[in-house]
Amino acid sequence: MTVASRMAHAAALGLLAAGCAKFTGDGGMAPVADGVRKEIGKDVAKLTSAEDNRRARERMQALLAGPLSEDTAVQVALLNNRGLQAAYNDLGLSEAEYVQTSLPPNPALTVSRLFGTGGFVEIGFQLVGNLLAAATLPARTEIARREFEEARYRAIATTLSLSVDARRAYIRAVAARQRLALLEQSREAADASARMMKQLGETGGANKLDQGRVAVFYAELSAQVAQARLAVAKEREALNRLLGLWGTDLDYTLPARLPALPKAAEPVADVEVEAMRRRVDLIVLRYEIVTLAKSAKFVDATRYMSFLELGGGFRNELENNDAGEQTSKNRYGLELGIVIPIFDTGEARVTTAREIYMRAVNRLAERSINARSEARAAYMAYRASYDIARFYETRILPLRRQISEELLLRYNGMLVDVFELLAEERERINSAIASLDALRDYHLAVADLQAALIVGGTVPPSGVINTTPPPETIPLGL
Repeated sequence: MTVASRMAHAAALGLLAAGCAKFTGDGGMAPVADGVRKEIGKDVAKLTSAEDNRRARERMQALLAGPLSEDTAVQVALLNNRGLQAAYNDLGLSEAEYVQTSLPPNPALTVSRLFGTGGFVEIGFQLVGNLLAAATLPARTEIARREFEEARYRAIATTLSLSVDARRAYIRAVAARQRLALLEQSREAADASARMMKQLGETGGANKLDQGRVAVFYAELSAQVAQARLAVAKEREALNRLLGLWGTDLDYTLPARLPALPKAAEPVADVEVEAMRRRVDLIVLRYEIVTLAKSAKFVDATRYMSFLELGGGFRNELENNDAGEQTSKNRYGLELGIVIPIFDTGEARVTTAREIYMRAVNRLAERSINARSEARAAYMAYRASYDIARFYETRILPLRRQISEELLLRYNGMLVDVFELLAEERERINSAIASLDALRDYHLAVADLQAALIVGGTVPPSGVINTTPPPETIPLGL
């Protein structure tokens, strides 16, 4: 058996072993939807038609009809954020690339007709196919399939990251609204005190120093209210961007207060184990390492042979002889085209594949160490923020109320002056704001802990190398 025959036989076996991949029909979204639902209990959908958009919008408007809760905000973001839809389009592109890679290489057919002197005519047909691409089709298909699976986990990671960002933006928006309400309430009380002090000053019951202290206290609170209003607008717009809202959809309602502090913090048995088991970025990197190992083996196997074509042709020659009769000659043949590795022996490609593989291994090791640390730090922040918020709620605020009530009694008994009363009121407002900030930080710590356990940081871009044979062309003739 000739070399060409052996290569043709190997190519035929490769085509039979590979088979052609089929499109899933949903752009590979089924495992993504299942993974997201398993982790956070939310629904996702890829919007590919007008009907999909209509259903998603109807559900979104139903969710926006009532006061927006944290879970509702996350669901709206997963239904309406166009950046997330773009990530799902990337998944569809990965599926298309997988299907394309699984297809056998198309043969090239050339037809020629030549005219010569003396009535000479030549008609030729030539069919050329890339044997190397056909023989390596199963290996390249398997690599593309794993890349597609990796792309699914990347889509899950992007979805979970958006859900955590939406939770954080929601918490900050509600906390800013609650802070504004607190400052406005304090300013109303200060306004009433300023008016009363002015009336007392007109009757001689209050001196100018006390009037000035009350007036500046009211002015300072007014400035803080203005700053709080700006913060409310900025935090709400940050939430709007993540939810993908504009136009009439911006008229949703946020609750006036953050959820109350739970009675106890939830313990986590071993945050490091949870992070190693659940974090999607680590799953992606593990997938990538296996894929890169297959890619490196493929590159090493095709190191010296990067191009191989087999051509089969038929040629019919018509020529008039001396007697004026036309004679016909048929010619058949096979030719093999191959790149001779004289200058480029493939060493650079092999080295590149190995370095990319080791880069992925080191990146996984680094990310695993960081994931453990991030999980520990997030849990420590969660427990500490809970304890701080609980301390404000059970100790500091009750003591502040007690001090304010006692000082007011002394002021009414003319035992203290306005300065001490205003100083205590400032401290009371500061303690109330600090308590609110502690409650906000607790809820943010819950979101941060979720991120540290299930998604981590940004998933690095894929390092898988292209295993498609280079488009080198060698003219084949008979």
